[in-house]
Amino acid sequence: MFRREVQNTFRINVLHALAEWHTFLLTETLLQLNILCAPVGGPRSLQPGLQVNTFQVGEKVVYPNHGIATIENISSRAFAGQLERFYLLKITYNSLTVMVPFSHVGELRLRRVTRNSEMARVVNFLSEGNCTRYHDWKDRFRENTEKMRDGSLLAVAEVLKSLLILQTQKVLSFREKKMLDRARHMLITELSTSRGMAEAQAALVLEKALVKAQLHLPEPL
Repeated sequence: MFRREVQNTFRINVLHALAEWHTFLLTETLLQLNILCAPVGGPRSLQPGLQVNTFQVGEKVVYPNHGIATIENISSRAFAGQLERFYLLKITYNSLTVMVPFSHVGELRLRRVTRNSEMARVVNFLSEGNCTRYHDWKDRFRENTEKMRDGSLLAVAEVLKSLLILQTQKVLSFREKKMLDRARHMLITELSTSRGMAEAQAALVLEKALVKAQLHLPEPL
């Protein structure tokens, strides 16, 4: 049973990696073929009533589960006779280049950087907030994965703090260590961008908040 679960988990990880690589190759191919061009037409909504944020070239945004990204271009291309517009993003965490259709902005929860006024809630949670604890590692990992994909920086802070608490009790699995490292990066870079400070200063702010909960910001992997 355990071996089968490990095999299924491995397959899922491989599929996610292939999906990201495919997106990267598609973007590079479109750029090389000069398909990307000046924006034409208007955005389309994927679902009725779904609010779609609009961004500008050069703007910093947040791509869920990856963190800060920069809008490098806005392009358009025809699909099945219909013109679709795209944001071309470069993700800071891994330098991956991805294309996000206007029609999927809401679904993917692409958003603006958390405001400085709202950042105080995130920092305060690291000091005083309570975390849900799961005894079963599968439930814990599934819940944390959903929070990382949620798009909210507060949800990312919950993942970071819960894993730091768990780390004081047991050694984290490799996958949870990677998740902890990504959560750390996402918090530091968004706090740094939101407050216009260096990442080292942002890390110090997070460390001071965690110390109040008798925790410490982990070193990067």
